[in-house]
Order: sequence, then C-alpha cells, then structure tokens
Amino acid sequence: MGVVNVTPDSFSDGGRHAGTVDALHHCERLIKDGAHVLDIGGESSRPGALALPLEEELRRILPVVRGAVTMGLPVSVDTYKPQVMQAVLDLGADIINDIWALRQPGAAAVLAGHPASGVCLMHMHREPQTMQLAPMQGDVVAQVLDFLTRAASALRERGVASERIVIDPGIGFGKTVEQNFSLLARQRELLAPGYPVLAGWSRKSSLAGAISRSLADLATLDVHARMVPSVAAALLAVERGARVVRVHDVRETAQALAVLDAIA
Repeated sequence: MGVVNVTPDSFSDGGRHAGTVDALHHCERLIKDGAHVLDIGGESSRPGALALPLEEELRRILPVVRGAVTMGLPVSVDTYKPQVMQAVLDLGADIINDIWALRQPGAAAVLAGHPASGVCLMHMHREPQTMQLAPMQGDVVAQVLDFLTRAASALRERGVASERIVIDPGIGFGKTVEQNFSLLARQRELLAPGYPVLAGWSRKSSLAGAISRSLADLATLDVHARMVPSVAAALLAVERGARVVRVHDVRETAQALAVLDAIA
C-alpha cells in the first residue's frame, strides 16, 4: 500500500504532494515502483496534529481520488469523517482506512451502505492531539486484539462481511517504543480472529529510536533516514503474517519482499 499524503504538514513528507498535480504524479510513481494499493490522505494524524475542517479535507483529496480511481489500482482513502467516506466511495474509491475504526458517528453506517467497499480498522489510544501524552498501560497486544476484535464484530453485526475487513494495530498511535516493538514481535497473535493484518511501520519514530545512539539523535534524525529500518520492519511484519504493509518507500519495500518471495 503506497502512501499518498495530500497534506502540507505530514510528519514524513508534508508538502511534497500537497497539490493535485503533484499528488497524481506521485500515484503514478508508486504504481511504477510496485504498489498494489494507493492510500490517499488529506489530514495528518501525527502526534499533536490539529483536526482538519471537513471542507478543507474534501478540497484536498477529492480531485486526487477522482484521478486515482482511473489508474487501475484499488484506491484507499485515509479518513475518519463519514462525510468524506461517503464522498470518496461515491467517486469510486475501494477502501476506507480509518484510524478511528469507524467510531465517529455515522461512519459505520456509510460502510454498511457500500457493500463493495473494504475497510481497515485501526487501533488508536486516545486521539492524535493527546495520544502520546499518556501512552497505553499494561499488555498492549491483548488490549489491541480485544479492541480490534470488538470493532470488527460490531461492523459484522451491521451486515458487513468479514472478507471486507482488515485490522491494523496502529503502530505509534498512543504506544511507547517498547509497546510498538512488542506488537511486531507478537504480531501473529493478532491473526487469531481471522482478519488480514495491515502493518504501518513506515518512517515511524520508534524505528528512529531503534537506530539512534542518544535522545538528541532521535530528535534530529531526518525521517528519510528511516528508509532502511522501515523496509526491515515491513519485511518482518510480512514474515509474521501481515497481508498488507503501508509504506512510503514502495520500490525498496517491493524489492525486499521479492527476496522473501524467492525464499518461499
């Protein structure tokens, strides 16, 4: 899943693809690099990010979605607003990727009303504005698994087939560095309910923590220097059962996964 951030303030590539033309060119590059899905987002969910008004999110992403759905790949839209979900599904988007796991009022009803669409339910502790101020406590894997199982079950009760659902443990969303790596080490436990797992490790700060020698280094490490550890994390996630990896560095990740395929 190739990331297309149509945002001026994303933690990883803010502003690089903020315009419609640049974003669509980026979609084309990701396809050439080997992406299987395009994931388009108009609102940053980095820690501390402010909520984006509905009208601005629609202005940013609708022209990009309108172009992306003609490119021959499934199109995912990263949003938690039901109005945006409705608009992009009406344009032909295939998947909703929701950091709130459809907890916003009306979101689950939109998905239930589009029987051909897929959905990714992600675990997030608290909300982007506060999630890293007081991270989770206790056994993170058990809590994440319980939350995602319940979220998926609630959606199935609305008539959404299990085949339409993917789950995401939400790396970096209200979790400590140790908890994030615990989710990777024990990722196979998340496979128990039977839903495909999406892993989103790309350029996350926990990777910087793994390779930095000091806290000062961690604060200044450029996100683009996280490419190699991002690819390593994606490879480990797939080896531990992930069916989808959401990445910025599509070509490098595809090459690494080709090696895993060769082993298989």
